[in-house]
Amino acid sequence: MSDAVTPVLESVRERVDPDAEERRRLRYVAETVIERAESAIDARDIAGDVMLVGSTARDTWIAGDRDIDVFVRFPPEIDRETLETVGLEIGHAVLPEGHEEYAEHPYVVGEVDGYDIDLVPCYAVEAATAIQSAVDRTPFHTHYIEARLDEDLTADVRLCKAFLKGIGVYGSDLRTRGFSGYLTELLVLEHGGFLPLLEAAADWHPPVRFDPESHGDATFRDDLVMIDPTDPERNVAAALSSANLAAFQHYAREFLADPRESLFEPSEPDPLSPSDARSFFDRRGTTPLAVTFGTPDLVEDDLYPQLEKSLEGIVGLLDRNGFDVLRADAFARERTVLLAELEVTERPAVERHEGPPVAVREHAEGFYDAYRDGDAYGPFVDEDRYVVEREREHRTATDLLRSDAVFDVALGAAVERALADEYTVLVGGGVAELATEFGTELAGYCGPKP
Repeated sequence: MSDAVTPVLESVRERVDPDAEERRRLRYVAETVIERAESAIDARDIAGDVMLVGSTARDTWIAGDRDIDVFVRFPPEIDRETLETVGLEIGHAVLPEGHEEYAEHPYVVGEVDGYDIDLVPCYAVEAATAIQSAVDRTPFHTHYIEARLDEDLTADVRLCKAFLKGIGVYGSDLRTRGFSGYLTELLVLEHGGFLPLLEAAADWHPPVRFDPESHGDATFRDDLVMIDPTDPERNVAAALSSANLAAFQHYAREFLADPRESLFEPSEPDPLSPSDARSFFDRRGTTPLAVTFGTPDLVEDDLYPQLEKSLEGIVGLLDRNGFDVLRADAFARERTVLLAELEVTERPAVERHEGPPVAVREHAEGFYDAYRDGDAYGPFVDEDRYVVEREREHRTATDLLRSDAVFDVALGAAVERALADEYTVLVGGGVAELATEFGTELAGYCGPKP
């Protein structure tokens, strides 16, 4: 390490390493939850055991984290309905004030002494390659990492997680599409520490592939491939977006060039006011346009892929109709905003429409006959093909998005239903007024970072 890097990492480590009292509190809560779960299993006529998993089990959690994951493992021969039913019974017995959430199957989430507890049923399969539900892999991940991390590498994992959180790319949920905790641990293991990982990442040329257990067979098309050492058919980095991988590389270079603690500290921009947002777009000479509607009642991992798909569809519609989109984004709270910043907001009354080359007789005659008696200018010959200048159906972007053309593009199913129910198109100052509710999101949009 250089002289500049060492004090920064030492200072960050003091902040992210849990102290003895915090470890004691977490261990007490985890043991309490496990004991309750074991008692709930004993009270039912079913085999099963309980296992602490995730970062708390692997000692890679960061000071201040309040998440504990406990898995209740059932024999592989029981059917899915029994696993779900009994799993929820045990979850509610352990967390009587808890509520149900759903991933591949339902589980119970609750709180014990200020800690957020996920109590998840799974199958106790013999190998990760024999899973019956996606969560069945998790215990194997815990065993694999526990067996390989020593105290120094564990500390480096915490540093790496803090760095990824600080630059905004930590979390494999489909809203973030960043680095999962397991991927972070594997990358630190692969490179022998946090700093060697940064030094390597600064020079990566995607696609980059790692195969810790030399499985060697499966092929993936992702920019970063980390073959799961417990399951050779799975890429641990599958959820990671190309943008977040590139951001990690950027900030790896930033840290190596200018080591500083601020890169380990998450920060949100100060919310914009409506007047600030209006001034931003005025200075750029662009026009913001937004489609807003009630946010569909979906979990985030279902919602955000639909928003991404819908935003892509609407941006494509605007571009195809000549309303050039400079940049776009989606925000969601109680209402959802699909925002497009336009270089062009109004088009002429007519548009050019090219037909086939005159030499292609059958198609050329069909085009000519279709337009010869209409209101279009032409057909006339330009170079070697027929051309007409016909009336444009939608002269403004606002009119286009208020038309049924919106429903002709690819939209997320729940988004399409929400739009069919009710939506609003805002333009210019109306978009700026969204800063009252979405000031932080608009601040991020107006001040983009790598």
